[in-house]
Amino acid sequence: MAKARLMVVEDEAITAEDIRSSLEGMGYDVVAVAATGEEALRIAEKLKPDLVLMDIVLKGGHSGIATAGELRRRFSVPAVYLTAYADPATLAQAKLAEPLGFLTKPFNEADLRASVEMALYKAGAEAERQELIRKLQEALDKVKVLSGLIPICASCKQVRNDKGFWQSVENYITEHSEADFTHGICPACAKKLYPEYFDQLYGKGSGGTPE
Repeated sequence: MAKARLMVVEDEAITAEDIRSSLEGMGYDVVAVAATGEEALRIAEKLKPDLVLMDIVLKGGHSGIATAGELRRRFSVPAVYLTAYADPATLAQAKLAEPLGFLTKPFNEADLRASVEMALYKAGAEAERQELIRKLQEALDKVKVLSGLIPICASCKQVRNDKGFWQSVENYITEHSEADFTHGICPACAKKLYPEYFDQLYGKGSGGTPE
């Protein structure tokens, strides 16, 4: 099984290196460490990591929260937040980017491991759910179902479509279902249209018109 590919976004170099070392010791592939939101976005566009560990407070023009939101929106890359700020206002703002976890500094390796494992599990489950939705939508797009009342002429047997136009039953069914037609001739029509061949086709003494 391939190692999960992680990126660390942390503007404190020593802290970033400690996190990298811990993650690699757990068996993860840390593909990059970024110090700013702008750098993180450039790297994510190229490397497409499976998960980003994101410090909320970053130097530069992008906050960690804004960067996490862009990562999810542009590249579908989820994030776990790292922060020393756990006040209600910060938490409320952080939720807007839909993070998969939240680690309050300082944290130990056990907390880091648990947060990353749970985040990767959630990300995998969400990816499977989205793929299932996509497949179901494709199936629904292909399926056409006839239902409800269908106006049909009592005389010529044409059907009125949803745009108000009359058309043959064959065309209507073809447009509104996945059915295909094969053409033949029923016994009653064969007897009416080709009486001279009817007995040859169906035999004499059959006791009536075959059904």
